Amino acid sequence: MPGIDECLLETMRLPGARGAALVDWTSGLALGTVGDPPGGDHETAAAEAAELARLAAEQQAFGPGDGKDAPDPPVEDLILSNRDSYHVLRFVPTSFDSSVFLYLWLARADGNLALARIRLGEMAERLVLG
Repeated sequence: MPGIDECLLETMRLPGARGAALVDWTSGLALGTVGDPPGGDHETAAAEAAELARLAAEQQAFGPGDGKDAPDPPVEDLILSNRDSYHVLRFVPTSFDSSVFLYLWLARADGNLALARIRLGEMAERLVLG
């Protein structure tokens, strides 16, 4: 089971990966980073991504469609796209409060969004925190 550094290095092996981070969405702090940060600063990128994650995680409209309570977090991932890249946020279920997510910055021309989502899901399940 990989730790934070191993997980982030594995993330950077995805085609088109430009940068990655593990972020606590309640505080906006990056727990680990690798590669280039969007906008030139990992801490700012982490804080801004955390705002999106917090918004999605706290809204009932984005929860399970059956209306039943689900384990935290209610959202699996978020994808934000622009003309040259994808920003993928994958929530990581944990035994404590599930307040962390993997953040991948992916070049649109070289990346494979479907593959990135699959791999981030696998990494989120295997990630060891603590």
